[in-house]
Amino acid sequence: MTLKKEMTNVTFDEIRIGQAAEMTVTLTKHQVDLLAVFSGDVDAYHLKSPEKPGYGKRTESAGAVALISAVIGTRLPGPGARILRRELDFSGDIAVGDALTATVTVLDKKPEGRVVVFDTRCVNQSGHVLAAGRAFVEAPETRLVYDDIAPPHIELRRSDSFLELFKACETCAPVTCGVVHPCDRESLMGAVVAARRKIIEPVFVGPEAKIRKAAEEAQVDLGTWRIVSTPHSHASAAQAVELARAGEVESLMKGSLHTDEIMGAIVPSASGMRTSRRISHALVMDVPTYHKMFVMTDAAVNIVPTLADKKDIIQNAIDLMHALGIEKPNVGILSAVETVNPGIPSTLDAAALCKMADRGQITGGILDGPLAFDNAISAEAARIKGIRSEVSGEADILLAPDLEAANMLFKQLTYLAGAEGAGIVLGTRIPVILTSRADSIRSRLASAAVMAIVAQARRQGRYEVK
Repeated sequence: MTLKKEMTNVTFDEIRIGQAAEMTVTLTKHQVDLLAVFSGDVDAYHLKSPEKPGYGKRTESAGAVALISAVIGTRLPGPGARILRRELDFSGDIAVGDALTATVTVLDKKPEGRVVVFDTRCVNQSGHVLAAGRAFVEAPETRLVYDDIAPPHIELRRSDSFLELFKACETCAPVTCGVVHPCDRESLMGAVVAARRKIIEPVFVGPEAKIRKAAEEAQVDLGTWRIVSTPHSHASAAQAVELARAGEVESLMKGSLHTDEIMGAIVPSASGMRTSRRISHALVMDVPTYHKMFVMTDAAVNIVPTLADKKDIIQNAIDLMHALGIEKPNVGILSAVETVNPGIPSTLDAAALCKMADRGQITGGILDGPLAFDNAISAEAARIKGIRSEVSGEADILLAPDLEAANMLFKQLTYLAGAEGAGIVLGTRIPVILTSRADSIRSRLASAAVMAIVAQARRQGRYEVK
């Protein structure tokens, strides 16, 4: 259904007896699913494949009412109308592909209260009446015109992983966090919101004048929060590492500087931030269409990881999942195919990594690979291909072959599937939040929540990287 770019109403005085308006929409599966949710009819029988009998039954009332309401709210009377009461009878079923037409016709006008009585009906493409009856509507008194009207964005989610993270970090004490070069509104507000939620105690590191200007633009009072002033972004990164090495902060959060600037200060051995493990990056993913949280790695640090690098990357991710409460995470090692092929090096790495897990060189998780992406996240895809795997359809960690593959996969999930990722650097002495300049405030807050959970596990001796 496409609404008009400009929407104008019909006032009570302009409405005439017999005046009518209608709207037609062809139902998609997404719309039928939404109708089921809104009506409360989520019986699995009614949400089966459209080819099977029963699909869509008992959602006809919600569909008809919604379409009739859309005509009243957008066509006649339009914006400013208020439905007071409905008297409707229902009959029939709807299914994906049905073309529904709703019509409203003026039967009567009552000046007291500007009430208009409509005859309303909704029929399918065969002319079968799905709903019919009267609606009593308070019509607008004055002219209203809206420009560029668009339907609201609606998502159907199987889970909300970030909400689980926020709940999990409620018991964590605030973590002192060096916020590195927060010189724009987005990076500053991410830290401020996390501080207001008592996830972090921020120490802002960067040019003080720029930080205060960003706060002024965001209309934020920095109050008594500490600011450590530096001349530029490289100095901000170096100073933040010094604060971490001195024990003045328990974590770091990337602000508006480039990733290579902050990582350039962390990676050298002289920084004191290294451990015996390879440093890696992990994204805790919230994908509306997947049934649980999972970690994707490595989309930001290791460009072309070796077999030894991948061993550490996986172990880092497994340890992170332990901190997040997953005792035995399933690790899907991704490639283009699910069979070992000497011509595709990532399949050889996957096979070797699984054998390393068998020999105790990687611990705490269940590994399987090589797996194509569909086989890792869909048990049905794996079944069709004859793959027997504990990981398929239940992956908690996805290891990409290299940074390019991981980065592209993350952005595809973000922009095509409505996913969000909470990024954190692992294998360092303290947790580092590595956000993107395009991250939403919610993603930044979720990254802070992951960091707080890891910091809490470190305090309790449940997370230690040597």
